[in-house]
Amino acid sequence: MKVAVVAEFYPSRRDPVLGVWSHRQALAARAAGAEVHVLVLHRLVPPRASLAQGPRTVGRELRERLAEPRRQVLDGLPVTYVPYVSPPRSGSYARWGAWAGPALARALRGLAREFPFEVVHAHNAVPAGDAVRRALAGPRARLGRRGGRGTPLVISVHGGDVLYTAAPAPRGSAAGASAVARGLGAATLTLANSQGIAELCRRHGAEEVRVVHLGADPPAATGRRREGPPTLVTVGHLVARKRHGDVLRALAVLERAHPTLRYAIVGDGPERMALEGLAERLGVRERVRMEGQLPHDQALARAGRCTLFVMPSTEEAFGVAYIEAMAAGVPAIGCRGEPGPEEIAAAGDGFMLVPPGDIERLTQRIDELLSDPHRLREAGQRARETVAANFTWERCGEQTLAAYEHALSRGR
Repeated sequence: MKVAVVAEFYPSRRDPVLGVWSHRQALAARAAGAEVHVLVLHRLVPPRASLAQGPRTVGRELRERLAEPRRQVLDGLPVTYVPYVSPPRSGSYARWGAWAGPALARALRGLAREFPFEVVHAHNAVPAGDAVRRALAGPRARLGRRGGRGTPLVISVHGGDVLYTAAPAPRGSAAGASAVARGLGAATLTLANSQGIAELCRRHGAEEVRVVHLGADPPAATGRRREGPPTLVTVGHLVARKRHGDVLRALAVLERAHPTLRYAIVGDGPERMALEGLAERLGVRERVRMEGQLPHDQALARAGRCTLFVMPSTEEAFGVAYIEAMAAGVPAIGCRGEPGPEEIAAAGDGFMLVPPGDIERLTQRIDELLSDPHRLREAGQRARETVAANFTWERCGEQTLAAYEHALSRGR
């Protein structure tokens, strides 16, 4: 089966970490038997945040985007970057699919000549799904769900569509809700990364929804060695909802009981300066290491050398970072009441939940694990078992391929 994957977020030479989960799912589908070609919606306009840093930063960003090779091969997968322009994200994100649609239509027609794809898989309804809907709605290609002989569209929803774009203002907008509904309504099949997100997809116009979890690759070794002082770790974008500050506050409270405890923060983002300032005010700056953004394999290795993965984030649709740490035998802590963390916790042991914003309970949970080496070791072993049984990339690939086959049968 030949599949064209369309994604807004995907690794590139400019940013090898962006959307790495889309790439991993494409690789998993290929390993399961699909032939895959990826089309990336490559927005040439630098983000508005770069404007605040002056024309030199804007110029550098623009040059980097223009210099991105249009055709690349990543881990053996052919990838085509489809350039387009659009207005600033604020207030116009719901319409980006319309801006990207014409360029994507040309790219899909060109691809079909050398790679006659049978299914299109878009990551997120907006803008990718909306752009595909527009690209395949013309006289040369029609959507299978409506047109009978056309190309089936599968849309993966990773959270942003239903938690932000389609949400009421100020988080989302009515235009965003309409764009998401049009995209999901055009899909032959929608894939959600958790049951909670699946339910939200149905509320926003998806007809048929399946849950396909993203995955991790448990190392072959059953045990792991940790050297140095006990270390908490978080791997994720430095944004407020990830709540790195809660971990910093817990670290300060735990200083007396665990004076050698350290905290490694892997990732970058707009909250970096605020987190550095908070660590200074709490008196824990010397025990915190800001690792910055690391290549994916290095981030996995760094987390695997730590004692406990802690990310009490909110609005967490799934949380692949949790299971990547757990796959390496690192127990994890997440937030209660979130779609992904609740589902991971229900699948097995090694993943613990605390109430959102409850620093006292977070501190207590960390202390309980660090104070009992046997319990900590057992939690790590069970974390790995949970991932091996429920959240592998092999399983993800098989389920993704089955979804393609189902969508194709419906299109026929």
